[in-house]
Amino acid sequence: MSERIYRDSVHNIIRVNTDADEGKLVVSLVDTPEFQRLRRIRQLGLAYFAYQAAEHSRFTHSLGAFHLAARMVAKLRLKYYIPGEAQTAVRIAALLHDIGHGPFSHVIESILGFHHEDFTIEAVLSDETGVGRLLPPGLADNVASIIRGDFAPRALGQLVSSQLDVDRMDYLLRDSLMTGAKYGIFDLEWIIKSIEINEKDDHLYISAPGLYAVEDYLQARYYMYRQVYFHRTLRSAEAVLKVLIRRALHLFQTGGDVWSTAGTPMEKVLSGEKLNLKEHLSLDDTDVMFSIKQWQHSADPILSDLARRFLNRDLFKAYDLDMPESEREEFVSLAGEIVKKAGFDPEYYLVEDKAINIPYSFYSKDTSETKNLIFVEQGYSRPQIREISLVSPAVRGLQEGYRIHRICFPAELKNDVAKLYHRV
Repeated sequence: MSERIYRDSVHNIIRVNTDADEGKLVVSLVDTPEFQRLRRIRQLGLAYFAYQAAEHSRFTHSLGAFHLAARMVAKLRLKYYIPGEAQTAVRIAALLHDIGHGPFSHVIESILGFHHEDFTIEAVLSDETGVGRLLPPGLADNVASIIRGDFAPRALGQLVSSQLDVDRMDYLLRDSLMTGAKYGIFDLEWIIKSIEINEKDDHLYISAPGLYAVEDYLQARYYMYRQVYFHRTLRSAEAVLKVLIRRALHLFQTGGDVWSTAGTPMEKVLSGEKLNLKEHLSLDDTDVMFSIKQWQHSADPILSDLARRFLNRDLFKAYDLDMPESEREEFVSLAGEIVKKAGFDPEYYLVEDKAINIPYSFYSKDTSETKNLIFVEQGYSRPQIREISLVSPAVRGLQEGYRIHRICFPAELKNDVAKLYHRV
């Protein structure tokens, strides 16, 4: 058998049979410019500021998601009829689900206000991309439908996009390994063994023996958010990048001193225009980093200082507002006065960081979409398929979630802000 082998830090060996038509398509998709671009986009954005080994890319994660999708489909087809075209669509969708990501993954996405899924779907359906030209029209439509979340049968689409999908399973294991934080480890093999299809209601569920593995998985998500994705240093780096980009946008649009190369997608970003697909897919982490390196030489003291801080990891101090909510507004206002008195513009040097992990890290049954519910089998003699929080006290305990409310400010002011905290 002819095959291509990818050595992987999580799954060890990922094999693709290149004697088969689908295998030939997979390796051709991997070799497209759009997929190779994912090597230049960090999976964890700015997490390397906190975890020095977190340098892994969207490329490796996408291959891992493809591998898990292949394993899930192989397990399910032993018991359920799955048409060949649907199997292929699931595997290809898992492979391509992240090709629309922008630089630094979710960070730039939140700054510029786009959704990477929209660019992914457009790239899959476009005849102007290498990916789009390779995919037969019917397969391209199915892949786009899976990523969009309206594929039928719904159960198969859930393998790629749901609360228990191959995307989340791979990134938890991969991020845990690469950061060195052990919180993301869960029993993947038992989940694969336990995955089933409720053909009557068209959704996935986990057989009774797999309940504890899914509890483990959900708790892994919860603690990875607490310990990794919401890490103070990571969030501080994101805060600096956000105000840095915001300052660059302001200067460019008001005629200030901000470096850019005429006619490039980065110049279009600074002008506030929306990028088209080709422009978006030309950008990666290195474009943004190169611009920031130039901005540190700007005549504008704010842009220059923020760029220097970001490049040299001279980040803001992140301070948790561990006080009653009724006191927080006054505290933030007084902290702003400290920042201003020290000669910093609070608009750029005082960042209020609020976040809640409801959509990602813990599980909530309060959703109108069945695909965002996890179902498990309860009982052995007369089994019933039920939503997991009705069965598991451990999952019910995660319902409240984990919220953060912090302020980020220049680290040299930490003593003054600390005194304010004790005074308030």
